[in-house]
Amino acid sequence: AGAMSEQRRPLRLLGLHGYRQNERRFRERTGALRKALRGRAELVTVSAPHRVPGDGDDDDPRAWWFSGPGSFEAREAAAAPRGLDESLSAVAAALAEHGPFDGLLGFSQGAALAAMACALRAAGDGRFPVAFAVLVAGFASRAPAHAAFYRQPIALPTLHVVGRADAVIAPRLSWELARCFVEPVVLEHPGGHFVPAAAAQKKGYLDFLERFQPAQGQ
Repeated sequence: AGAMSEQRRPLRLLGLHGYRQNERRFRERTGALRKALRGRAELVTVSAPHRVPGDGDDDDPRAWWFSGPGSFEAREAAAAPRGLDESLSAVAAALAEHGPFDGLLGFSQGAALAAMACALRAAGDGRFPVAFAVLVAGFASRAPAHAAFYRQPIALPTLHVVGRADAVIAPRLSWELARCFVEPVVLEHPGGHFVPAAAAQKKGYLDFLERFQPAQGQ
């Protein structure tokens, strides 16, 4: 009975993939992370609603929003970004249909989207009932139309995972996003543009997630 009383339900995380990925590919690329979190957190992934045009049909590349016609560049201050509202609605729908969820886990463009959902949640938007987010290779959108997300410091706990050798999302962009939050925790790793899950990062994830582990019987 003593061992049983130690059992706590795993946290549930909604996973938001990067640009040109989809739910299936993100599951494949987070295998090491899901193994590292086994018993402590489970990851449920969802595909973005927008198809990236011009690629072969077999891969089904997806986007959360576009900075130009059918394209995306994180460093671009897009004058007319497209598709964000539909993606926020898709995340809200996934939280409602597959929930309850404890937090969000986003990678690259998915981390940028998760940060926007955090800003809405902190401002009282009931569509995003999460307690925290893990943002891997995140960035703040440079589109003027998205500036409102970052006007107030975002009061939701976040773990920002930053690759010092990331050539896709430069580390300074991830640090810039972290500074938009009230109490960000930053976990650096020596690698590039991927979701790291080596021993040092595993400890970082688990230490952060421990704060939200439900107490016995909840």
